[in-house]
Amino acid sequence: MNNKATNVTWQKGDVNRGQREKFLGQKGCTVWFTGLSGSGKSTVAIALEHALTNRGKLSYRLDGDNIRLGINKNLGFDHDDRTENIRRVGEVSKLFADAGIMVLSSFISPYESDRNMVRDAHQTGGLPFLEVYVDCSLECAESRDPKGLYKKAREGKILDFTGIDSPYESPKQPDIHLHTEHQSVEQEVDVLIAKLEQLNLLPKLG
Repeated sequence: MNNKATNVTWQKGDVNRGQREKFLGQKGCTVWFTGLSGSGKSTVAIALEHALTNRGKLSYRLDGDNIRLGINKNLGFDHDDRTENIRRVGEVSKLFADAGIMVLSSFISPYESDRNMVRDAHQTGGLPFLEVYVDCSLECAESRDPKGLYKKAREGKILDFTGIDSPYESPKQPDIHLHTEHQSVEQEVDVLIAKLEQLNLLPKLG
């Protein structure tokens, strides 16, 4: 996306990321959950947030519907708006991570190029980024259909719906691959916690 803003310069402050992380006793990062609608992204993010809170770590969830009720309420679901949706969320995630917070971003984010854009932005800023593929077959996701969206899409009441008339590009090499049809939420959280510990983003207990 072209930058329309001109004559702007990043304003540095006197407090850096390391100082914020020392104050909080943790490292900021972005854990990015991608998958079909109904795959269980929000469910596992909510459970991970609870687990991190129990361990005394500050995290914050950014959820697809919640964001579209506020900062992205002017965006639709065509290709360009989906890309802009993810770009904005990626930038917000970077700000949270730079503040020393563990941000849990749950978005269908169906296009590989958009997810790579967010990853590249984090890497440029020296911020940890973990792509979590919440893998669930279309058949299973549609059978769950917690919001009745697949039914509406099949009836033509919702257009550009991922998995029905809009594509989902599965991650080729996600940092974490969850299988919600075969794992419990507790097992998924254990996998996530273990990965955060392995990367020294979360201290091991004991």
